[in-house]
Amino acid sequence: MRILGVNIPDNKRIEVSLTYIYGIGRSASRKVLTDAKIDLNKKTGTLTSDEVVKIQSTAEKTYPMEGTLRQFIRSNIQRLKDIKSYRGTRHLRRLPARGQRTKTNSRTVRGNIRKTAGSGKRKVDLK
Repeated sequence: MRILGVNIPDNKRIEVSLTYIYGIGRSASRKVLTDAKIDLNKKTGTLTSDEVVKIQSTAEKTYPMEGTLRQFIRSNIQRLKDIKSYRGTRHLRRLPARGQRTKTNSRTVRGNIRKTAGSGKRKVDLK
């Protein structure tokens, strides 16, 4: 089943299935379903087309989702980069922006660099 351009699973409860949409979590899905007057325990596969339309309309009215939310977040980050704020420069350098330490952690952000000899991954010997 597709709601708002996202494939959601048919065999799960609708409360959980709505969380597959970017921008909707558990509490937001509960609020959307109570506003649309749909049972939270109902399976997604058993929804009628009228119920799906109700869910879509109430969700679109209440929350920014998917493409609009991603665009909003991207514009906020771009604004921080343009004004050269601390957080913006951290985003530019692709480093953690929320105060995490970088001496030992954030390997995935920094590129998984290991500088000492016995610190983990070994290179594969070529034969």
